[in-house]
Amino acid sequence: MKVTIVGAGNVGATCADVISYRGIASEVVVLDIKEGFAEGKAMDISQCATNTGFNTKVTGITNDYSKTANSDVVVITSGIPRKPGMTREELIGINAGIVKSVVDNVLAHSPNTIVVVVSNPMDTMTYLALKATGLPKNRIIGMGGALDSSRFKYYLSKALDKPANDVSAMVIGGHGDTTMIPLTRLASYNGIPVSEFLSQEQLDKVAADTMVGGATLTGLLGTSAWYAPGASVAYLVDSILNDQKKMIACSVMLEGEYGQSDICIGVPCIIGKNGIEKIVDIKLNDAEKAAFAKSADAVRNMNADLKSVLA
Repeated sequence: MKVTIVGAGNVGATCADVISYRGIASEVVVLDIKEGFAEGKAMDISQCATNTGFNTKVTGITNDYSKTANSDVVVITSGIPRKPGMTREELIGINAGIVKSVVDNVLAHSPNTIVVVVSNPMDTMTYLALKATGLPKNRIIGMGGALDSSRFKYYLSKALDKPANDVSAMVIGGHGDTTMIPLTRLASYNGIPVSEFLSQEQLDKVAADTMVGGATLTGLLGTSAWYAPGASVAYLVDSILNDQKKMIACSVMLEGEYGQSDICIGVPCIIGKNGIEKIVDIKLNDAEKAAFAKSADAVRNMNADLKSVLA
């Protein structure tokens, strides 16, 4: 199985590293426009092989899409990262042109690939990739929900003082500081609702911390986070390549589900060898429905800025 990662920055390189040492793919190609950058990252990762015991072939290339041919999955991390004080939405003007160019190039050499979009603003970039290519919606997947859900579990585990791996929780809605919806009502600790252990005030704080989780890290690091985003991409790619049928919150085109159409936004999906194999239409309460509708409106407003790119 072959995976191409476009963009050798922190997120792309971390994704390549995790996929390699976990043996998720037999071959990983990392591509970047900066001369020698992807080659250096690939070499550095490859030199870990004897110490970490992986056999994945990792190759770095500079802007030569022919070397990405016949990729089973292509991950797009290209674009500028967020800077302190910058919202994901502010990135749209710059990153839209980059993502459209990348997706056109990768499909010229891997027409049957599944595309995972990481570039921000992620929901809008997923919508752009789908509209620009005309691919079936199961083959264009936005990664954001997997990352947001992992952060939600982290904050819940801290509030519970229990291991994050014992927590089950999900974030739906837009991948933005004001648009994501941590589903505290459905979160559980080893099958028991977290509301049995945490007060409403505590749950509200966990939800608020989750929503600004990315911005918090950007403020601390001076740039976007990369370890958790890279691992979240690898988690999603693993479910695709190994047909694991995991339920993962992903940005996908809705056609009536959750009362929305013609929009890519985060909802629970079954992820397997065909990409998005099923959208899980869970029953939301009235407050959650209202929050989801508000989130969709915000994402749709951003999509309106794509008119010139899609023209």
